[in-house]
Amino acid sequence: MTPFRVALLLVTLCGVAAWQVTVIPESLMQMTVGPVLAPGVIVGVLSVFALLYGISAWRGRQADESLAPDQSPLPGANARVLSLLGGGAAFIALVIPLGFVIPGTLCGMGVARAFDAPLSPKSALMCGAIASTFWFVFAQLLGVGLGPALPWWF
Repeated sequence: MTPFRVALLLVTLCGVAAWQVTVIPESLMQMTVGPVLAPGVIVGVLSVFALLYGISAWRGRQADESLAPDQSPLPGANARVLSLLGGGAAFIALVIPLGFVIPGTLCGMGVARAFDAPLSPKSALMCGAIASTFWFVFAQLLGVGLGPALPWWF
């Protein structure tokens, strides 16, 4: 896929994301910062980056990797992708029965493994701390409904 086509795909995805932001319902409470602000800012910034990439690709300043047949993926690329996807799938499958922190930790470990971090107690503690902090900030401080941190029986 050429860089310009990638840019068109990115701009299209940003358009879909912008449309999704517009359908987020407004909060019934009078809040200074509503539920649309953060997603709107993120989509706006990503849209600017996609447009800048598109302009750069249109000017021919982006390398077309499809023209370099001598390059091959690094060893273990399939295992990395499976670790990344497996972590996300574990989160989706386990978040309702196990709460947020345990699936978040497993997802983080899958992402870390995809970037060649070893699966060790240290990485489990780090991912658990990140998932716990994320849950605390969003669920407790900001009131986002992420569900319980841990299952009721824990």
